[in-house]
Amino acid sequence: MKKAVVLLSGGLDSATALAIALDRQFECYALSVDYGQRHRSELEAAQKVAQALGSHAHQVIKLDLTTFGGSALTDRSIEIPTSGKSANIPVTYVPARNTIMLSLALAWAETLDSQDIFVGVNAVDYSGYPDCRPEYIMAFENMANLATKAAIEGKRLTIHAPIIHLSKKEIIQMGLALGVDYSLTISCYQADELGRACGVCDSCRIRKAGFEATEKMDPTHYRT
Repeated sequence: MKKAVVLLSGGLDSATALAIALDRQFECYALSVDYGQRHRSELEAAQKVAQALGSHAHQVIKLDLTTFGGSALTDRSIEIPTSGKSANIPVTYVPARNTIMLSLALAWAETLDSQDIFVGVNAVDYSGYPDCRPEYIMAFENMANLATKAAIEGKRLTIHAPIIHLSKKEIIQMGLALGVDYSLTISCYQADELGRACGVCDSCRIRKAGFEATEKMDPTHYRT
């Protein structure tokens, strides 16, 4: 089996990306990043998802992006927006987060002799983050194939973003068909220590709307 590194946050999208990679017969190495995010229970969710779906391995790398702040997810003095989707890039955007995570995935992939990375970014039902767009993924893939010994020696890397053009409804439907237990996932920006979602942040609203569109029961654990 070919090996793939899969970025796994513990949320709905990344869990679906892992299920897709497994369905494509990859031996999956899940990678989560503890970057100081306030929604820390997602890391526990990532571990549960990796085990439930059958990932070959799961690593958690610890960084401290709170040193820089600049995001409501890494600076507790910035409030999480709860009034609905903004026309601008919201304060929950974490500067360079996907670039950092993909770089870590790239390093692990090269040491594993893997030519495939899966990431659950989405550019349809999302918060408008610039590092979730198709052109960004293409640019990172191009950079990776310029920057690595493996690529120079002929082992080109592919960044798979299998849900990037799907609606949240389509993502959920695909995940359910592949056996994803979404009750294990956490998407909330400010889930509590028990993993219960707030229900009002942007991520919760997008997730709720997705389940409503599928007419399937929403298994999310909400605080109220």
